Amino acid sequence: MPRHPAQHLTNPGTKLSVPLYKLSLMRAIWTGAIGFGLVNIPIKLYSALEESSLDLDMLDKKDHANIKFKRVNETTGKEVAWENIVKGYKIDDRYVILTDEDFEKASPEKTKSIDITEFIDEAEVDPLYFETSYYLEPEKSGARAYLLLRDALIKTGKAGFGSFVLRNKESLCLIKPREKVLVLHKIRWNQEIRAAEDLNIPSGSAKPAELKMAVQLISQLSGKFDIAAYKDTYSDELMKLIKAKAKGKKPVQPALRVVHSRGTDLLSQLKASLGTGSKKKVS
Repeated sequence: MPRHPAQHLTNPGTKLSVPLYKLSLMRAIWTGAIGFGLVNIPIKLYSALEESSLDLDMLDKKDHANIKFKRVNETTGKEVAWENIVKGYKIDDRYVILTDEDFEKASPEKTKSIDITEFIDEAEVDPLYFETSYYLEPEKSGARAYLLLRDALIKTGKAGFGSFVLRNKESLCLIKPREKVLVLHKIRWNQEIRAAEDLNIPSGSAKPAELKMAVQLISQLSGKFDIAAYKDTYSDELMKLIKAKAKGKKPVQPALRVVHSRGTDLLSQLKASLGTGSKKKVS
């Protein structure tokens, strides 16, 4: 893939963009190959996500000393060295201790391949199954095959579904194009999704008049989605407060927002909502 400071990876329909040269500044967390049919594409895997929250330290209120966490024996209260710590699983009030060999025997076969087993419509995968995302960058020798897979997925509207082993754990994955880049989405196993049967969900259906008005309200508030219009401002505001406090300034208390009490008449609430006009502005 050619890199140039001016090139960007842009998601159609949004203003999000990722400078291509930034990929070279990131550290690959996994190297291997994508395999589909007899085609093999050497690639590198990069995390596509980064935290937007500030990294805050825990301090003692009295003297602002750093709080350190220790591994302490529950019975003796003494600190335990790493080399004396083992892992165990509790069965019938006793622990079954597991060794490194036990973990090796249970681990999936260590491969360096992302094996695509089938091609599916992305809409078939419930968003609940999506876990985290990674950028895929081709090695020089895999550039042509990378472009082939990317363009074929774009043309067919399909996504590659398969599995790979990351950090000794087998994971399911979905590979789809995001403009110029292939993105791997790590997918949860079916048994990781909790059943919803125990939730207290009311029975019945909405009243026709209320449903009709709710559909009107949804239509009124509908528009072209642009994720870039939504900003996580908390960290920025917190940093402003930190800098102000560092200079000895007193933070300004935000104005209290008035929350109206909830009415019981859904129809009147819907009518009032429709009367407000257009969509709320994004802050």
